[in-house]
Amino acid sequence: MNAFDVVILAVVLLLAVVVVGAVLFGVRAMRRIGAAPAPEDPAFIAEKDRQEQSLAALRTAADEVNSTIDVAKSAAAAARTEAAAAKAEAKAARAEARRVLDDARAEADTILERAHKQAEADAEQLRTTARRSGEREVAVLAATTREQAAEVERRAARMDERERLHTEEVERLAERERQLTAASAALAARESALAEREQAVTEAEEQRRRELERVAGLTADSARAELIEVIETQAKREAALLVRDIESDARNTAEQRARHIVVDAIQRVASEQTAESVVSVLHLPGDEMKGRIIGREGRNIRAFESVTGVNLIIDDTPEAVLLSCFDPVRREVGRLTLEKLVLDGRIHPHRIEEVHDLARQEVEELCHRAAEDALVEVGITEIHPELVTYLGRLRYRTSYGQNVLKHLVETAHIAGIMAAELRLDVPTIKRSAFLHDIGKALTHEVEGSHAIIGADLARKYGESEDVVHAIEAHHNEVPPQTIEAVLTQASDACSGGRPGARRESLEAYVKRLERIEEIAAGKLGVEKVFAMQAGREIRVMVKPDDVDDIGAAVLARDVAKQIEEELTYPGQIRVTVVRESRVTEIAR
Repeated sequence: MNAFDVVILAVVLLLAVVVVGAVLFGVRAMRRIGAAPAPEDPAFIAEKDRQEQSLAALRTAADEVNSTIDVAKSAAAAARTEAAAAKAEAKAARAEARRVLDDARAEADTILERAHKQAEADAEQLRTTARRSGEREVAVLAATTREQAAEVERRAARMDERERLHTEEVERLAERERQLTAASAALAARESALAEREQAVTEAEEQRRRELERVAGLTADSARAELIEVIETQAKREAALLVRDIESDARNTAEQRARHIVVDAIQRVASEQTAESVVSVLHLPGDEMKGRIIGREGRNIRAFESVTGVNLIIDDTPEAVLLSCFDPVRREVGRLTLEKLVLDGRIHPHRIEEVHDLARQEVEELCHRAAEDALVEVGITEIHPELVTYLGRLRYRTSYGQNVLKHLVETAHIAGIMAAELRLDVPTIKRSAFLHDIGKALTHEVEGSHAIIGADLARKYGESEDVVHAIEAHHNEVPPQTIEAVLTQASDACSGGRPGARRESLEAYVKRLERIEEIAAGKLGVEKVFAMQAGREIRVMVKPDDVDDIGAAVLARDVAKQIEEELTYPGQIRVTVVRESRVTEIAR
């Protein structure tokens, strides 16, 4: 029995209760009518009429209830018919559902079987890929092992070569010792022969002196005193004449001549030097940080190099990494970025981009502040803002270890002092000296020497022609034509050539000293060579019997000329040839 049948049954029961109630009410009314008083009473008649009306209404209601019951029965019959149809449809639906379920189960079994086959195929492909990857790794390990074996063989060969050279050196020293022993014996024999000859010469000289004293009638001391007196008188007269001529010439051309002499003397010490430092070192709190910097499959280091443009070198150096880049500003931005990432501890590509933007802004602010401080220190107030930006880049540029921006400040001060001493235009000369290396901020971006690049840059941003010419001529790419250009050259050389201003690599320094000693030692008559004062002076000891005084002067000039032609060095190198002069007297 469904819900509709229950509703119909409830309606039928309700109508039955209403009919029973109406019948009971009619029976009670009839009883009252049978027990009623005489019909003559009007109240009774009225009550009777009312009762009859009520009875008629009840009959009408009973008829309506009967008709409603009939309608309900017919509706119940229809509902039963519909329920039977619904049951049939439900049965058909259940059959259809069973058929669909069977089809779904069959299709699921088919899909499951297909999935099993696909999984087996994927597993076989993964096994094949893993086998190939293992073979590649084995090949890489084999190649690495071969390389390490080759490196061991090369090291063993180098050790054998060093041992062979050491043996040859020992043999050479033994041979030299034998030669020295033979030379010592020959020298002893020669000294004895020379002593005998010297004694004979002394006796002949004494005999000749006595003969001269007899002929001249003067002793040797008297003749020497007379000759010295004549020579002294003549020298004093010539010296007085020379002093008078020099003083007269100095009075006539003192001012102009002094200026040109000072400028020419300063210009002759100018030298050209350039160097770059392209590597920065960042110390890490521990070696485990290297793995975090590299990232999974190297994604962090690739992102860092792509964002910053700086090559990151991670080797076996404990707790340190190297940053390599030709652009010093970009290298400093990369160094600061990596330092911030290491301190923060969060290293991933998105974080690298954020920290790089912050580091770039910080470096730009530092560069701009450094350029403004340098301008204030030099005393230059009016300059194009773009030149200020380029000057700020020089805060991280070095030349032989000397900071370029500090070099510019120092050069400007030196040039200003010289200009003041020579009564020249101090502001213009200081400006020329301060801007002479501005081209170094663009040497990696524009082709050409930094002097020509700096001149084009100064001309572009409105500097005067005197300043532009001083910049382009400070390394003689263009011949200097003005006093500003000459003083810029001189101040640049003074700042870069002073002791302690610049450094050079130890290897180049040792090679230069060795080459200087080889050049001097290769000359005839040279006995010993000493390089002194960090290679700025060389002293050559010669054999007095093989080289005379004139030969010593020629030897010094030849050594200096060969050094100038073959070597590159800052400043100048003094060549001193030492020849021993011996005077021997025998007291009798």
